[in-house]
Amino acid sequence: MKKQEFTIGVNDAGQRADKFLLKACRELPQSLLYKTFRKRDVKLNGKRIPAETFLQAGDCLTVFLPDDIAVSARKPVPAEALPMPEIVYEDREIVLMKKPVDLPVHADDKGSRDTMAARFLQYLMQTGAYDAAREQSFSPALCNRLDRNTEGFVIGAKTAAALRTMNEKIRLGEVQKEYLCITAGIPPKQADTVTAYHRRLSGKNAEISAVPREEFREMRTGYRVIGTREDGLALVHIRLYTGRTHQIRLQMAALGCPVLGDGRYGDPAANRNFHEPHQLLAACMLSFPFSAEETVCDALRGKRFSYQPGFCAKYGFHWNAE
Repeated sequence: MKKQEFTIGVNDAGQRADKFLLKACRELPQSLLYKTFRKRDVKLNGKRIPAETFLQAGDCLTVFLPDDIAVSARKPVPAEALPMPEIVYEDREIVLMKKPVDLPVHADDKGSRDTMAARFLQYLMQTGAYDAAREQSFSPALCNRLDRNTEGFVIGAKTAAALRTMNEKIRLGEVQKEYLCITAGIPPKQADTVTAYHRRLSGKNAEISAVPREEFREMRTGYRVIGTREDGLALVHIRLYTGRTHQIRLQMAALGCPVLGDGRYGDPAANRNFHEPHQLLAACMLSFPFSAEETVCDALRGKRFSYQPGFCAKYGFHWNAE
């Protein structure tokens, strides 16, 4: 057995002792970790602790492990040079970026090493905002997801405290995401908020129902038609009140006006006619109406970011991004 000691840094604090050790000890199996806690071989500041004990900056965590267990954090460092992300906003805690179409947020089944998360990590390493060798358990991470073929804003957290705060704000609805899309067909009303019911299926598919059903979760989508064309295309503003998988694409298809270019739920004939291989959907509005002053991420309180996607001009639509 060997003794391992960890001095808890700022980015290690605020998490449970067991979660920290799983990150800091790369080859440590969960079963062995919890056996170590049961044997009372884990101490915090000299006192034996249970697995659920939360860590604070400056704590000294001691654990006795088998000699063949490596102490190394799981740090996903990009293996090759990647394109730099398009930065919209940055402060000491948060980076706001624009994700292009056909780029996954995280690694997917296509096996691409080029992801939005990898570009973000590479950017922080190159600018000196993140040093993997100095961190025991934390890696900067993204706070929100977008489909591979949806463009728009992605939030990256530089610190553990910023990641926790932003994730909580998203959960509370204090980060508002709005979208623009072009639909193949005109929505039935000029503006409406639609309630439906959603269920994820195996693989990447999902389905919705107009009425409540077992295993379906409520889904609410607000939309407003900004402009239409004689050929049946419409520019639509979307606001989500829930966050279900493929929510916008499913709901617009159910209304008879699928997102143009959507290969999964869309109109294949319209997609071919307009030569659109990717869905014309953009998460192009993001605001931070925090309800109270914060100690973390407060620089974003009250800020709003927006841009006009290129597909608006392509189809002759104009939307005032301000």
